[in-house]
Amino acid sequence: MALTRFSLPALHRVTRDLAAVAMGTQPPDLVIRHARVLSTYTERLLADREIWLRHGRIAAVKPAGTLARNAAAKEYDAQGGILAPGLVDPHIHIESSMVTACAYAEAALLNGTTTIFCDSHEIGNVLGEDGVTMMLEDARQAPLSIFLTVPSTVPATHPGLETAGGDLTPEKVGLLFDQWPEAVALGEKMDFVPVCLGDARSHGLIAESLQRGRPVCGHIYGREFVAAYAASGVTDTHEAIDRDIANDFIEAGLWVFLRGGPPGSPWNSLPEAIGAITAFGANPKRFCICTDDRDAADLFLFGLDWVAREAVSCGLSRETAWSLGSLHPATRYAMDGEIGGLGHSRRADLVLLDDTLTVRNTWYGGELVVEDRKITPLLEAALSQRYRYPRRALETVKLAPGYTLLPSMPAGATQAHVLSLGGAMILTGHEVLAIKPGATLESFVAAHDLVYLTVLERHGKNGSAGHGLLKNFGLKHGAVASSIGHDAHNLIVAGTNEPDMHLAIETIRQHQGAVVIVREGKVLSLIELPVAGLLSEERVTIVAEKTRHFKAQWDAMGCTLAYMGFNLLPLSVIPALRLTDQGLVLVPEMKLVPLFE
Repeated sequence: MALTRFSLPALHRVTRDLAAVAMGTQPPDLVIRHARVLSTYTERLLADREIWLRHGRIAAVKPAGTLARNAAAKEYDAQGGILAPGLVDPHIHIESSMVTACAYAEAALLNGTTTIFCDSHEIGNVLGEDGVTMMLEDARQAPLSIFLTVPSTVPATHPGLETAGGDLTPEKVGLLFDQWPEAVALGEKMDFVPVCLGDARSHGLIAESLQRGRPVCGHIYGREFVAAYAASGVTDTHEAIDRDIANDFIEAGLWVFLRGGPPGSPWNSLPEAIGAITAFGANPKRFCICTDDRDAADLFLFGLDWVAREAVSCGLSRETAWSLGSLHPATRYAMDGEIGGLGHSRRADLVLLDDTLTVRNTWYGGELVVEDRKITPLLEAALSQRYRYPRRALETVKLAPGYTLLPSMPAGATQAHVLSLGGAMILTGHEVLAIKPGATLESFVAAHDLVYLTVLERHGKNGSAGHGLLKNFGLKHGAVASSIGHDAHNLIVAGTNEPDMHLAIETIRQHQGAVVIVREGKVLSLIELPVAGLLSEERVTIVAEKTRHFKAQWDAMGCTLAYMGFNLLPLSVIPALRLTDQGLVLVPEMKLVPLFE
């Protein structure tokens, strides 16, 4: 039987048959026996239950032994394990994993995640609405329930501050809502400063969502912006970095998505933000958990099930933590009548857990797709029928000839504006360093232990190049480069010398997208990303292995900022100083500043 996202025969037949099964006048398709049921509605663990399924939906949850043995019904023995609803991730970016939606499904289902809400602003910044449509087609073919929060910030900043491949205007966003039922919300409104200052385009995009009754998702740094941001119609955020701002968000009426990332990474804000519940006593009813960004390797290690376990380690009960990853996100998007709990008539998206909330089995629409931590032949068959991106998505790296990688230091320059890093944090500092009279560019870079940083426009529009200098990056020799320079997704390269930087860029051009590490004229590690310069066409397990090798080489090069954080250095909505293809951007002021003065 093929896997399908939605049910199935005519609706009146489905409801009649579900009622008949619940009444005992028809046999179920499947009975899962001897389970403890995790109720997200009451946050209780119900002992010794059985669950009856029909048409890929839940007909009834009953005490064990209620249904007599029936030859017409298949049976599965849960052997006392915990049966819970499949996880619902309320905010992710598929492109961060560097795999397609069809490939992403494999890792998600292994982790018990059966529904995701993705913001595809990455491919939108490269290919505009055409790219978003491709991602939606990919998502429709994937054996996973995938909904779109329509990209709201393409490009991420004012066009004068960066060059993107796409431009999603309010009118285009409105058409995506009208043409695609999977488009259920407006994606994270990243330009929070313009929103709070009343920018007409930003509020025009918000209006397209609100007038259709769709929620607006958020992205915000700074407690001083919370009131104006919430007043603008935004109703969630995943950027709560501590308990104080999480408390501000929740009191302002926003849903708070507690983001759990790999330990030690900037994405792991849950341990601090959860204090709004555990320390300040906020009711968790408007909190969710989410993953946001994961590379292919971390998909297998730090799925949403891992985030739920982290919430338990931070003080929540198992039942509450799982509810934050299932019923609460479903409720946020007004889909709790379909997913998020084991209520009668809900989709039979189920997981079988042990007492540590580790996923053993996953049922998707009533079909067993993961058993004993391994995918089943049914899922294997579905994964082999993936969506193929058209040729225009495979030819997006269009560099201008004769690009320059190193800046020129003008005669008489007395100071330089430099991006500085503070460990693994994605926030950047802004340092103004004095230039001694007679200093050359090389001597200045060496004296302050800097590396060259360049962003090249790669959409074939204007061939612009932004030059900067980066402090505390840790790279001593060689170059690293990426075609995933958020959010306009131009090429970003950092290095200690021009030949290695050039080889890194040309390697990306050759593969039409990649992340690459180069040293002494040799490519040490490479992940090819031919789809929009963002995604691999390979299976997630293959990309995960390449990613593990890449990260090991990255660490060996001494880089202090993880490569995903490196990709964010052009993201000119994160304070304080960023570099785009147009030059250095002072984020709070949203204006360009010269490298040398």
